[in-house]
Amino acid sequence: MLDAVDGTEDVAMKSEQSDQTAIRLEQAKAVFLAEITSLQQVAERLDGNFVAAVEVLRETIGRRGKIIVVGVGKSENVASKIVATFNSTAAPSVLLNSQNALHGDIGVVTAGDVVLALSYSGETNELLNILPYLKQRAEKIISMTGRMDSTLAGSSDLVLDIGVQSEACPLALAPTSSTTSMLAMGDALAMVLIQARGFTAAEFAEQHPNGHLGRRLLTKVTDIMRSGEQLALAGPGDSVEAALKAMTRCKAGAVVVTEEDGKLAGIFTHGDFVREYQKNRMVAEAAVGDHMTRSPICLVGEELATEALKVLEENPIDDLVVVDAAGRVIGLIDVQDLTRAHIL
Repeated sequence: MLDAVDGTEDVAMKSEQSDQTAIRLEQAKAVFLAEITSLQQVAERLDGNFVAAVEVLRETIGRRGKIIVVGVGKSENVASKIVATFNSTAAPSVLLNSQNALHGDIGVVTAGDVVLALSYSGETNELLNILPYLKQRAEKIISMTGRMDSTLAGSSDLVLDIGVQSEACPLALAPTSSTTSMLAMGDALAMVLIQARGFTAAEFAEQHPNGHLGRRLLTKVTDIMRSGEQLALAGPGDSVEAALKAMTRCKAGAVVVTEEDGKLAGIFTHGDFVREYQKNRMVAEAAVGDHMTRSPICLVGEELATEALKVLEENPIDDLVVVDAAGRVIGLIDVQDLTRAHIL
């Protein structure tokens, strides 16, 4: 009887937990939907001011000016992310702390700069206190605010409307939809500015040299190839045994066969040896030139490493010979080299 009671309680507990899970998921979805709705409303209100703001930013970068972004509280947190996005796309940007501005930091604002001021209410005292000084120094003031009749809006050259009907907070207190719309507006400015400037993926990679994209777009074949003492070489008349010893010495799976002038004659791999050995146990004594692959696929050293990846993916090979502009062998790339260089 006791077991039956325990079983009933266990079922009830699991049912209650299931109900709580469903409730929490619905609450989370409501937040997402509220913010999505707010973003759609802000997007629909985009107008000529946005286009003009992008043009001001483009001109500022063109004359080597900076984008000074300032906000207070949650707006400063959003401003920090906007600054990072601008900088990552080669649009020099600086975060200005409003409280420190009147104690020397305003010196970062110089002629030719543009200020992007963030305040949802448009009445933040710390920001309004430095606004006159910003107007004296900066070329233009662009503001993001949810109150188009605010002091900030009235003091700005261009105003971007980020107003939302309500916050996603169930208490209607915590900045949620408003900060999301502010962040999205910053992203929109940065991304449209990229297109207005003709900014390329290669230029983006230059800003992120240690990132995955940077490595893929900046790393050349010569940066990752095996050369010098790591490159196993042999002449056409050398024995297969000598070629194998060169592979062993260089810890490589292939030997590049070159003519006397250093130009490519062929390649002989460990796989080639295994296949030939099964046919002729005396192959080690034969000339490697008689068993090599002639005219193998090769790349010029100045090409990007991503081209080596493409060639290896499109062909049933593991090794790729690297030559210079004159056709002389300068290196070898093994598929494992691409992995080590994080190109894969």
